[in-house]
Amino acid sequence: MFERIIRTTKRWIANNAENALSDAYQRALYIKKIEDEHFRGQKISPKNCNYSETVCNYFQEELKSHLRLIKLRLNQFRANNSIHSFFDSELGGENKDILDKLNFIDSIVKRYEKPDYYDTSSVVLDDKQSYLNGRGSREVKEELETVSDKTSVLPRSFLRALRRIREEIDPGIPSSEEEVIRSFRKSKYKTAVSIKFLLVLIIVPLLVHNITKITLGRILVDPYFAKHQEIIFINRDLKEEALEELRIYEENLELKIMLGITPELSPEEKREKIKEKARELAEEYRYRGANAIKNIIGDFFAIMAFTAVLVSSKRELSILKSFIDEIIYGLSDSAKAFLIILFTDMFVGFHSPHGWEVILEAISRHFGLPENRDFNYLFIATFPVILDTVLKYWIFRYLNRLSPSAVATYRSMNE
Repeated sequence: MFERIIRTTKRWIANNAENALSDAYQRALYIKKIEDEHFRGQKISPKNCNYSETVCNYFQEELKSHLRLIKLRLNQFRANNSIHSFFDSELGGENKDILDKLNFIDSIVKRYEKPDYYDTSSVVLDDKQSYLNGRGSREVKEELETVSDKTSVLPRSFLRALRRIREEIDPGIPSSEEEVIRSFRKSKYKTAVSIKFLLVLIIVPLLVHNITKITLGRILVDPYFAKHQEIIFINRDLKEEALEELRIYEENLELKIMLGITPELSPEEKREKIKEKARELAEEYRYRGANAIKNIIGDFFAIMAFTAVLVSSKRELSILKSFIDEIIYGLSDSAKAFLIILFTDMFVGFHSPHGWEVILEAISRHFGLPENRDFNYLFIATFPVILDTVLKYWIFRYLNRLSPSAVATYRSMNE
């Protein structure tokens, strides 16, 4: 039984990897076809385009779309191939074909390895002239610089005032209008990329979780539970819940008979009703057990998808970190103090153990695990303390240097 499940899973993963690589290869062939037919075998670029501006823009959009999809398909191929290699380390006979396809895809993609072709925002196209003028690397470096990196001996407000005075009196510095426009474009680009990346981080794991839960659940879990009808409860807690529900149903039935709501029943009729309720409970708890196993499978693949997105999007991750830093450190001192107090009281405060207990119970039900009171109490006694220590260290190590007034406000509000 388990060998058949493993073979089916390996075949499904291998097919996914092959389909992803084939799709990326076909898109690379399409880019090569455009180069040969319309750009004399050269790069798809306005410099090599003999058509009108509208046609050139069309080819540029096609190129960017296919490059993004190639990158996505290659990430899917790597993820599925890694899982397949984990199950089976033997090399197949198709490795030569796979290597040829990968080499061809790399030869196409490397021709366009510039920030222009991988940025998802139109703001980069607006800044194309600044890249040609030699300021691109400086802007990218500035846009990825986080507020937490800007620490110095003097307060930041004092440094900003000096910088503003210097910009107003120094004729060699670009005009304030140009600086405002450049800053706005950079901020707009950073916001767009950060929001898109956040949506990807949320949507991709959820989609992977639900798809794998439905597909693998139907392939692996449902047939197993259908074949083993004797499996009703996957842990002791579910069995106790079912027995408690059955006892309450029996007592309610007796009460309704005594009150005259339900007509008198013979012992056989009463037993038949209780048996019918027991069958309903058995189906319900068998479904809950199967659903818990599906949750484990879905969460495993969702974590892998989340990790793959993080690993393949290091630049977007840096931009997101810079975006979050600007939001947090851009708050007023009282707002920072309020958020710190709210966070600490919610997760490490006096009433936090009740919340952690609810969270642990929900996680146990999600994975179909029996509730372990000893583990819950040990977790509640240690994890909030560790969290509180990390928060205090962050306040002392970073916030105290970046915003001393916020720390002072936090202490006065907390007293």
